[in-house]
Amino acid sequence: MKLTEIQDLIKFVSKSGVNEVELETKEIKIVIKTGKQVVYQSAPAQTIAAPAQMIASPLANNVPVSETVTTATTAAATEAATEAKYITIKSPMIGTFYRSSGPDKGSFVNVGDDIEVGKPVCIIEAMKLFNEIESEIKGKIIKVLVDDSTPVEYDQPLFLVDPS
Repeated sequence: MKLTEIQDLIKFVSKSGVNEVELETKEIKIVIKTGKQVVYQSAPAQTIAAPAQMIASPLANNVPVSETVTTATTAAATEAATEAKYITIKSPMIGTFYRSSGPDKGSFVNVGDDIEVGKPVCIIEAMKLFNEIESEIKGKIIKVLVDDSTPVEYDQPLFLVDPS
């Protein structure tokens, strides 16, 4: 299964209003859950709420799916709470993400760099046009969310910025 097919599946599930979808093939098992509350009954009853997420594990893995879901959901909830105070710079278009203006050039921004409004943070190539993406906020780069030279979608998070 290709990454784009998995991304399309996640988008479809989040728009459809379904609470959970499981897809299993010979190589991979995917469980996608929406942000609606779901109650899982194991030994003690637990309520787990998580944003739309994907959990993939090889079928040869002997870890029960419920343990995988609980661990991933807890980690996702902790990370989401930490990142809630940050502002996300998102992609304004579909294209290929580049951190620098050329292979021999340095990155526009790195983790820990201070940015100003109007400062270029990356380039997105779309149809052979290289579009410099400028910051619309002032702050410090906390995390780069996309690898260099990878495709990005419209509105995909690119950077986390601490505005303080």
